[in-house]
Amino acid sequence: MLYYLFTYLRDHFRLFGAGVFYYITFRTAMAIILSLIISMVMGKRMIEFLRRKQIGETVRDLGLAGEKQKKGTPTMGGLIIIAAILIPTLLFARVWNVYIMLMLVTTIWCGLVGFIDDYIKVFKKNKEGLAGRFKIMGQVGLGIIVGVTMYYNQYVVVSREVIDNNNGVYNASEKLMSTPFDRKDENGKTHKYVNVKSATTTIPFVKDHEFRYSRIARWFGNDAVKTVTPIIYILFVIFIITAVSNGANITDGVDGLATGVSAIAGLCLGVFAYLSGNYIFAGYLNIMNIPGLGELSIFIGAFVGACVGFLWYNAYPAQVFMGDTGSLALGGIIASLAIIIRKELLIPIICGVFLVELLSVMIQVYYFKYTKKKYGEGKRVFLMSPLHHHYQKLGYHEAKIVTRIWIVGIILAIMSIVTLKLQ
Repeated sequence: MLYYLFTYLRDHFRLFGAGVFYYITFRTAMAIILSLIISMVMGKRMIEFLRRKQIGETVRDLGLAGEKQKKGTPTMGGLIIIAAILIPTLLFARVWNVYIMLMLVTTIWCGLVGFIDDYIKVFKKNKEGLAGRFKIMGQVGLGIIVGVTMYYNQYVVVSREVIDNNNGVYNASEKLMSTPFDRKDENGKTHKYVNVKSATTTIPFVKDHEFRYSRIARWFGNDAVKTVTPIIYILFVIFIITAVSNGANITDGVDGLATGVSAIAGLCLGVFAYLSGNYIFAGYLNIMNIPGLGELSIFIGAFVGACVGFLWYNAYPAQVFMGDTGSLALGGIIASLAIIIRKELLIPIICGVFLVELLSVMIQVYYFKYTKKKYGEGKRVFLMSPLHHHYQKLGYHEAKIVTRIWIVGIILAIMSIVTLKLQ
């Protein structure tokens, strides 16, 4: 909103300094600062409010060290994260940008699903919370919204350089969305570009690093490409959002773990968004240029600031838990960002911690059922799942587990960024 206000003041009243809102870097910095202030100031007041209302965590007896001290700790703190994301984004971003609108919908949608789950647990005294099928329905619904928007919205395009007068359309699945226009590279040389509609993603560590979903659709015959491609794409988006959202939810089991890992992943995706949104950097790095994507830097800045600010109260020993309100929102946001930035195939690396935590639960459940059916007695691969509880059972202190997993998350983020040059 402030972007439009100061642009108007600059154009009509020549207001000194108003032009600074034109720069994405400035607005991103302001979003980070404001989100930190909101999460830290609002966090303290929210914790006091939750304590007065006796909205506390109910802890199951899992035989873990320190779990009894967590009983009664205020929960539903994810509301702090959501507020610290939404307010700076609405103030500093161009809210009519399709990617910003999509991320606002994602944040509110996932936060609402998580809030309903927490509400049932806290106020209805039902430890199971929202039934699993309804959570999945919520995640599938978001996947359909994101998938349909990314595939069909006319403003979701990719820039291609015009080569040999072919208008940059290298494949029949790409639809021309603009007339050729000129751009200058870092050396001042002029090139012609066009915007095309393409269901494309990035393959890491590969020289020809773009992959079109229409290639999968061709397995069903060339005549089925136009019909099958959107179905494949939307199903893939649904799978990613469901998996990452559940992975983040499972990871939120010890103080500060999911918050810190999410901040690291968000920072990594912010680098990709800024570079892909800038045609000069995209051309230099030979990566996909996505017009309008740079605006996502403001949202991501608010997201990272919200996570870091919340970590002030969520780090060991936690004064507040985010609940499903926060964990489902964090997972949904990260998954949607990766899809929008066309880095969904990097998710196993960027979200490696979420993936391992999710797999540890799946392996534990499957192996227990398999051995019980075969031998009459269920056996376990881990002392307890998710994986962070396994290390607690081994005697590691909660703070040490979280710190070491953060380090793993940082390493994975660096590996992801390195893929910009390893192709």
